[in-house]
Amino acid sequence: MTALCVLLVGVCVGSTGWTSVARAWRDPIAWQIIWDIRLPRTLGAWVAGALLGLAGAVAQGLFRNPLADPYLLGSASGAALGVALALALFGISPLATQWLVRLGLTGAAFAGAVAGVLLTLALANGVLHTLRLLLAGVIVGVVLGATRDLVTLAVPDVLQAMQAFMLGSTGFVGWSACAVMAAALAPMLALAWALGRGLDGLALGEATAASLGLPLGALRAALVGVLALATGAAVAQTGLIAFVGLAAPHLVRSIAPTTHGRLVVLSALMGGLLLMAADVLARWVIAPQELPVGVLTAVLGGTYLLWLMHRRKGRGGGL
Repeated sequence: MTALCVLLVGVCVGSTGWTSVARAWRDPIAWQIIWDIRLPRTLGAWVAGALLGLAGAVAQGLFRNPLADPYLLGSASGAALGVALALALFGISPLATQWLVRLGLTGAAFAGAVAGVLLTLALANGVLHTLRLLLAGVIVGVVLGATRDLVTLAVPDVLQAMQAFMLGSTGFVGWSACAVMAAALAPMLALAWALGRGLDGLALGEATAASLGLPLGALRAALVGVLALATGAAVAQTGLIAFVGLAAPHLVRSIAPTTHGRLVVLSALMGGLLLMAADVLARWVIAPQELPVGVLTAVLGGTYLLWLMHRRKGRGGGL
């Protein structure tokens, strides 16, 4: 119900204000603004947030660390590098609405996300040492980010497009982008839910999971695939939007602690609500102009994380 209310508000909020809604039934231009711009953008924000929330829940379960999210494990930086290479090599634009372009950007982002996660795992020698894993993720993120910057400097024509991409925005999300993200979300959510028992086993430790008969190699491969595709699909369509994947699972656990099977589903729903609300707020705060939604989520998410750390410290516990 909350998501539906936010969706209705998102359809009403924009550079032309509420007048487009009032004139929609008799003004074709106003109707086009509602149907072709605001509605797909708001729905796209929800689907992108759901993908990031799903990826965050999978990452935290896979690596047994509540600080793990797509942006700490190299997948987001790898996805951004893949998009930058696609823009530079093929001269396409992230603003394009053609189906093949959206699929191509998603494929490039997925390949980059997989490469980033695998490189992080290689540097960390697996997932046994969480501190080493997080350090490896930070290093991979910095290196891949620097490589992305070199690509944009080598091909200045993509600099402006990459600037908007780096700030994170749902402004160029249309119906085709919504469809591509939804096509990625449905199977990834089903697969993550099916692997929930495996995540529960991993939460008990490697030895316990192995004693339960879980195929750890295949399980990790499937979870890495879910993490990479979910992150890549979202990043390819909306750019780098921070903290949604980290905050959504934390909020779900604080409201209703549950098993990983339900956690991934609820985290996806929570992530969609968070990003959709942030997108509406980004359009409303300085209307008729708008803030990049990635900047807004970084500020709000960072504030939430600091508050969470302070509260846990006051209780004498860890994050």
